[in-house]
Amino acid sequence: MKFSLPKIATAPFCPPEVAGSVAVDPKASFFKRALMFAGPGLLISIGYMDPGNWATAIEAGSRYGYNLLFVVLLASLAGMAVQCLCSRLGIATGKDLAQLCRERYSRRSARTQWVLAEISIVATDLAEVLGCALAFHLLLGVSLTTGIVITAFDTLLILALQNRGFRRLEAIMLALVATIGVCFFIELVLIKPYWPDVFSGFTPSLSAISDAAPLYLAIGILGATVMPHNLYLHSSIVQTRLIGKDLASKQDAVKLARIDTIGSLALALLVNAAILVLAAAAFHKTGHTDVVEIQDAYHLLDPLVGGAFASILFGIALLASGQSSTFTGTIAGQVIMEGYLNLRIPCWQRRLITRGLALIPAFLGVWLMGDDAIGKLLILSQVVLSLQLPFALYPLIRMTGDKQLMGPFVNRLPTRLLAWFLFALISGANAWLIGQWVFG
Repeated sequence: MKFSLPKIATAPFCPPEVAGSVAVDPKASFFKRALMFAGPGLLISIGYMDPGNWATAIEAGSRYGYNLLFVVLLASLAGMAVQCLCSRLGIATGKDLAQLCRERYSRRSARTQWVLAEISIVATDLAEVLGCALAFHLLLGVSLTTGIVITAFDTLLILALQNRGFRRLEAIMLALVATIGVCFFIELVLIKPYWPDVFSGFTPSLSAISDAAPLYLAIGILGATVMPHNLYLHSSIVQTRLIGKDLASKQDAVKLARIDTIGSLALALLVNAAILVLAAAAFHKTGHTDVVEIQDAYHLLDPLVGGAFASILFGIALLASGQSSTFTGTIAGQVIMEGYLNLRIPCWQRRLITRGLALIPAFLGVWLMGDDAIGKLLILSQVVLSLQLPFALYPLIRMTGDKQLMGPFVNRLPTRLLAWFLFALISGANAWLIGQWVFG
């Protein structure tokens, strides 16, 4: 079925090339309405399992076994809370976060926020370039430089998706996420972790992060989980579900969007936990506690598992992770540009600009530092994202707590307290992480 974006004033912005909306029948059963609403959360979840998260999860599992699994759990729960605020904002106001920032802040403040948001998009795309290039290097045997060149041609995939409809894009993302999940499920079957130890790792423990090194990694996991561009993206794409304008319809939409968000991010939690469990079972338990690079993990899986199948699955999952994040990053870039500047350009042009900017540091890093550049640049991309995150979180929390803007959907006191606690925690953790990176 092919969808087209309705020509109505309240229609949400979506890139024209992947535009499309799903009309939700209020008389349909709850299960059917939930299926109609499923999709936006899935696109958001992709940012929670991009290649930038792989580096921190692999190092955490390799160095500290299952001890930091609880950090992955808590970071994912924080992400669920924040993303639910985004979906509520979009449904209640009919506008996305970028549009509201343009309307409610001064021109200078809005432009500053736009610049920071664009930097986060480029940083995200840098992680995707590095992840895909590394996957091509591992699977095809090409050099990292050649792998980076290959990633430049993913614009052709964006062109191929033109006019395919937003629902079609969501189906493609589901296939890529399923590929990642299946690969790691098979990996864990092959590795055979000791599950009682795995489950105990989800129990919060201050002693596990009492030293500077594991605390640094824990903050890295937290800072890499909630992506700034996802806040803008979610508040926009949740509006692709067309609902009635009455209060009951919007309340139903908020509830269904919450189910979609929590369910999708639960899948991302399982994937991120699987990466850490894989590293802990394959490397930490066998004494290889110095595996901190993705390519090292790939090459060590062969002798440890007893065949090349596990490492091939690892490479395929990495490629699917990087490529799926590319699509969502492109849509987020469109949303941010449209919202802050009221400027709309073809999706492929947006993709070309973003990828072109991300290729520059990728090429320079590999040229100057060789293969060792991948890990360092991935960490750098997460630091950049951490720096921008509070600038997106602050207006989100302020706006969802504004009674005049949100009406009956304004945050209640427990939600406000939780939101500001997460803001303080994430901002403080990111500040510490950046301080360690700069002065450490």
